[in-house]
Amino acid sequence: MAGTTRRRFLQGSMAAGLSLAAPFSRARGANDDVRVAVVGIRNQGTNHINWFRKIPGVRVVAICDADRAFVDREEKNFKDRGEKVACYGDVRKLLDDKSIDAVITATPNHWHALVTVWACQAGKDVYVEKPVSHDIWEGRQMVRAARKYKRIVQSGTQRRSDTGLQEAIEYINQGHLGKVTLARGIIYVRRGSIGKVDGPQPVPETVDYDLWSGPAPKLPLMRKNLHYDWHWVWPTGNGDLGNNGIHFMDVCRWVLGKQELAPRVVSFGGRLGYVDDGETPNTQVVFLDYKPAPIIFELRGLPRAKGQTAMDYYRTTSAGAVVHCEGGYFVGGWAYDNDGKKIKQFKRTGGSGHHENFIKAVRSRKVSDLNADVLDGHLSSALCHMGNVSQRLGEQAGREEIVERIRGSRGLEETFERFQEHLLVNGVDLQQTPRILGPWLTMDPRSERFVGDFSDEANRLVRRDYRKPFVVPEEV
Repeated sequence: MAGTTRRRFLQGSMAAGLSLAAPFSRARGANDDVRVAVVGIRNQGTNHINWFRKIPGVRVVAICDADRAFVDREEKNFKDRGEKVACYGDVRKLLDDKSIDAVITATPNHWHALVTVWACQAGKDVYVEKPVSHDIWEGRQMVRAARKYKRIVQSGTQRRSDTGLQEAIEYINQGHLGKVTLARGIIYVRRGSIGKVDGPQPVPETVDYDLWSGPAPKLPLMRKNLHYDWHWVWPTGNGDLGNNGIHFMDVCRWVLGKQELAPRVVSFGGRLGYVDDGETPNTQVVFLDYKPAPIIFELRGLPRAKGQTAMDYYRTTSAGAVVHCEGGYFVGGWAYDNDGKKIKQFKRTGGSGHHENFIKAVRSRKVSDLNADVLDGHLSSALCHMGNVSQRLGEQAGREEIVERIRGSRGLEETFERFQEHLLVNGVDLQQTPRILGPWLTMDPRSERFVGDFSDEANRLVRRDYRKPFVVPEEV
């Protein structure tokens, strides 16, 4: 379908299930084009259109979005280039097209799992943006679907394709800096208030709100902006820990070599410094108690100090991973000794080639060719979810209570003191926007369920209640 009308746009297959396609939608040789569809095209999806179009032997043949305005915009861009593209509002109708080989999904987080599972069932490979899941359970369902249907599923954690970072992690694992003692993720990215409304807001006329809501509750819009600000409310987003933080949570887990979830987690922070319609923390510290070296993740959305625009930095970075070792540390593109003297540089590439890596694996049919298989995406995303579960179960706490709860956790007390200083220089009124301290939660890595204290409450956040017919199936 080269054109679209409102009626055709809203038209879709309403069947809850999909008939399974053959392992390959159509016969093709190694030199034939890979035909891809991009779902969710407001911003990052548009980037994906342009990235994949430039890969030799790849054609973007379909686009899909619940907002007709974005479909119309991109359809015009295709037409201006003299290229044909099929346009959809409902991803289920798109998945009925057996000529599509792979689906790229850049939808809001709450749609990631369902698009991926349905695409695998339809015999299509998937590139899924980060975080791959909205909660822990559905991430594991995505892995199961990929394996059952023998699909290639790449996670959008592109730093796995950064050749300089690959070399740096190999250098660290060879022991050149001594044993790793702590992996620290840093996201100091300015996030201002999203404002506060006094009642339900109108949904843009171009949006099919039922499709946009999908698996999430179809609630009145209680914020100024439907798009993007969905990151900061729990039914659709995972805060900046899941938005930006996932990249460096993944690097931390990668350097530690952990292929299961952390045995314990605790989080403290809050939505500090302003009152708005957002729910997720803008300032947060998460401790994941891996042995012998834990992960500490620090999130800051406020500036270096009140009235400034610049952000804080830690060991030269405001967004990255810092690997602390007995004989030095690694950050950015450099290995340092304990005195801060540069030892060795690694030429970072930022993850360029990640999309080409996906296409390579689509052609080879080898999961081992992927730099960021869905299993890695699931585990790293689930670590973010673990931190958010502790945070969501937390209560207002004073300084002494926080210090007592984190006592003895490597590096965490020092991190808390810097956290306190950050709030002080930003003039945060802790009576108006209090610090929230989450409980220690214990995870059974085998079942990927919480056990012990607070496990009943925590496990209710491991898996969401889905809105029919947008249900991630129990049996994929």
